[in-house]
Amino acid sequence: DGVVFTGGEPTLRPDLPDLVGHARILGYRTIQIQSNGRTFASRRYCEALIAAGATEFSPALHGHVPVLHDWLTRAPGSFLQTVKGIRNLKSLGQYVLTNSVVVRSNFRNMPDIARLLVSLGVDQYQFAFVHPVGTVAGSFTQIVPRMEIASPYLAGGLDVGLAAGRPAVTEAVPYCILPGRERCVVESRIPDTKVVDGGVTVEDYRAYRLNEGKLKGPDCPRCRGFAECEGPWREYPERYGFGEFVPVEGR
Repeated sequence: DGVVFTGGEPTLRPDLPDLVGHARILGYRTIQIQSNGRTFASRRYCEALIAAGATEFSPALHGHVPVLHDWLTRAPGSFLQTVKGIRNLKSLGQYVLTNSVVVRSNFRNMPDIARLLVSLGVDQYQFAFVHPVGTVAGSFTQIVPRMEIASPYLAGGLDVGLAAGRPAVTEAVPYCILPGRERCVVESRIPDTKVVDGGVTVEDYRAYRLNEGKLKGPDCPRCRGFAECEGPWREYPERYGFGEFVPVEGR
């Protein structure tokens, strides 16, 4: 069994090492920290989390250069901190799997981001298509790219990792958007998950994604990836329609 500490930003909690230690006492074998990665720039902090029982680290990197990443995070210096954090974790022998959110400002740079991540020695990376809720919804067309335009850049970014022998996956990118790279669609490999977020608990996150979060179109049942693909976040076709999603034949 595994547990993931996420957020928000979990490293803002001064008691995070204590919580990790408690998770280890409870018997969790995999303990992952999902973070913006900035605090991992402190090697001592990394060592404290590892000593407490953390086994995996998932920092977020959204650009291949400081000007892009820092602009997206609105935090000057965050790129250098996160990159230093990844280097610290790898030098400490940790399993590092990164996440990069795909938006209009960076989708063309997915191959560049992938090359940086491979050079840093990350064990796995993910391109997660932006979930257009909250403040994103108010600037939808300025933030959310068209998937058919982003597709070749996503494919190129995945190919960098696959050529280097690193697992490279996408999240919330439908099967049909990645011809020839369908095995990189990660949803079918996400384990059954319970999500506790403040006072809200989602008992079955897969059921939430399928029944509430994501949406399939009327032609999707004809696709050979129908069983594995969950479709995009529903806000995407509600705004842009299903025209881009052409079923992959040959079921």
